[in-house]
Amino acid sequence: MRTLDILIEELDGSLWVAAISSRELQGLEVDPVHEQVRWGAIYWAKVTRIDKAMDAAFLDLDGENTGILHNKDVRIEQKNGAVKKGGKEEIGKILTPGQMVAVQAKSGYLAREEDYLLPSEEKSALVSMDITLQGRYLIFSPIMPDNRVSSRIRDKKLRRQLLRMLNATESIKGCILRAAAANTQTDILRREGKIMGAMWEQIQAHLSGDAPALIMEGPDALQRTVSDHAGKTIDRIEIVTMEQFEHVEEWCEIFAPDLVTKIRPVELNDPHAELALFEERDILSKIEDLFQPYTILKQGGNIIIQETTALTAIDVNRGTDGRPAMEVNLDAAGEIGRQLRLRNLGGIIVVDFLKMRGKKDHKTLLAALETIFEKDPCTVQIHGITGLGLVEITRKRRTPALQERFSTAFE
Repeated sequence: MRTLDILIEELDGSLWVAAISSRELQGLEVDPVHEQVRWGAIYWAKVTRIDKAMDAAFLDLDGENTGILHNKDVRIEQKNGAVKKGGKEEIGKILTPGQMVAVQAKSGYLAREEDYLLPSEEKSALVSMDITLQGRYLIFSPIMPDNRVSSRIRDKKLRRQLLRMLNATESIKGCILRAAAANTQTDILRREGKIMGAMWEQIQAHLSGDAPALIMEGPDALQRTVSDHAGKTIDRIEIVTMEQFEHVEEWCEIFAPDLVTKIRPVELNDPHAELALFEERDILSKIEDLFQPYTILKQGGNIIIQETTALTAIDVNRGTDGRPAMEVNLDAAGEIGRQLRLRNLGGIIVVDFLKMRGKKDHKTLLAALETIFEKDPCTVQIHGITGLGLVEITRKRRTPALQERFSTAFE
């Protein structure tokens, strides 16, 4: 198994975290300094108005930021302990202005100078009352009565074995076992379950009063990276400042004690240069490439990536690659999966692969894509091949696209 190195940098107050393996960029997470609402953040929020046309409620999250709560994301605990989901009746019959509710951000919001011209619904974060706590190996849901196993683990026998193990483990209740945790030791899962249970108790203690407030910040770039690569062996975590060292060490001691000894302060040749650690590890140019509308395949082909308001269009070209079309397509499929993760593209994605011979090739390509997207931490659905031969994909991302966050980062 190839090992993974995690590199942590700061640039103008923004946190950059890269995961590399064999000199190749495997992951990139960024927390911009102007990020107002982070994915996963939990708020004690106040309902400010009900929009009947949208069947949604607008919330004051913290006195500064606004959230939109759609009816389908409403969760109300009943007297008998059962949880009532929204969607069966108008949201105005469930929530009223002035009411306080606990919500979690399901999308981030980046403040921009021109946003003051936009209507409220276009400069608000999507929120939900279905709150979860993201662990390295477990996802804790306080409203879910039973344990579950990730749907990405498809072997029925293995799923039954893992579910029995979860149910028999003390302190694990209302948890989803991540796919990457299938081979994790029980005592590690038990420890994480206890930590998340204690975290939820602390959160609940702050869910009172009539003043909206941020209760817990969402996972930062390091936490998302470690969770996304939980099934891999992390060899080093490289940092450049003592402030970063203390932050990373404190988090690892609680949530990832096996990584404490992997933290390495690095002395740089030019510590004052921007993203100097990335430069010295020879990945800065690879990050810059993510802002280009194309990527070159190893055998001479290329992929053109065009983002529009409605969708992302991807075109696979043979270039100088003389191999059969199916071989080029399979190589391109792997790189497309990687580019979607690194660029953090979401929504509707349409891919025009090289022309294939028939249904057998179509099935082979779709099966390859299913395997490739199992590695993606975000929810990806492959909808098949259209009559025009285009592959339709949807990807539900957690945070805004890289280009959206740093459209002028490398100009």
